[in-house]
Amino acid sequence: MKRPTIDDIARRAGVSKGAVSFALNGRPGVSAETRDRILSIATELGWQPSSVARALSEGRADVLGLVVARPARTLGLEPFFMQLMSGIEAALSAASVGLLLQMTEDPQTETGIYRRWWAQRRVAGVILVDLRVDDPRVAVLEELGMPAVVVGGPEGAGRLPAVWSDDAEAIESVVEHLGALGHRRIARVAGPEVLRHTVVRTRAMEAAAAARGMESVTVHTDYGADAGADATLRLLRSRYRPTAVVYDNDVMAVAGTAAAQDAGIAVPERLSVVAWDDSALCRLTRPHLTAVSRDIAAFGARAAQSLLDLVAGAEVGSCRDATPRLVVRGSTAPPAG
Repeated sequence: MKRPTIDDIARRAGVSKGAVSFALNGRPGVSAETRDRILSIATELGWQPSSVARALSEGRADVLGLVVARPARTLGLEPFFMQLMSGIEAALSAASVGLLLQMTEDPQTETGIYRRWWAQRRVAGVILVDLRVDDPRVAVLEELGMPAVVVGGPEGAGRLPAVWSDDAEAIESVVEHLGALGHRRIARVAGPEVLRHTVVRTRAMEAAAAARGMESVTVHTDYGADAGADATLRLLRSRYRPTAVVYDNDVMAVAGTAAAQDAGIAVPERLSVVAWDDSALCRLTRPHLTAVSRDIAAFGARAAQSLLDLVAGAEVGSCRDATPRLVVRGSTAPPAG
């Protein structure tokens, strides 16, 4: 059966939706007789108040939203988002708050989702991920006045609070490690160029390599395993031919390692490999992968808690998380010859 609405009650009672709202919320504006009639009809129809609308009116959250604009085929394989969402869910579950997750492969539709959610009062706020260069979503959320916390930043987040970690400092530690081993030609297999954290990492790698007299090059992919493998083989067959490759996620690092080994290029004897976002995948390969590590679940929980505080009316500023640290394993070594 269709869930009864305020419109149904108004039609049955022969009054306006505003009068129904006044009666159901115990506000002045209708007579006692009309109020009793409206409440009686609401009970007869089995009407129940929207938990989200009630939460919004009381300044609390029962449901928060998350939209992920990435291809499902890559998202489902990437441990980063699974860990991020587990941290978000842990924080929300402790507060008896639900998460409304929607996926789309078209970034242009994402702002439309926010507008619809806010107009329909489906969520009390959203967590914004994959911050882009000149990101139009930030302006839309500011215009709507919708509570939102950005995972990433803080540059480009506008007036929205951000939870972020220093990717530039992490890249510096990676380049320092490879330089100390003797590498002079390094490459990076990165995510989409439009993402702000991709740009931050690219600039940091170029600067860190130049400061040490090293050459560096970055190629962009969609984070998928096939793209990571293809990019690795193109680099190894090129004139540049790096002696070390840094990958922007663990999925591409594992795929790139396998592709190099299948092509007869031993890791780490002829190619050193570094993965970003350490996960179980990095310890299932042979050799185990040197990786940039951080507590992604705690990162997600911190973002969720910031949004809960914001919805509750607290002053929430941007929060810098711990800098990712480099965990050295068997996939990095001095270059051959």
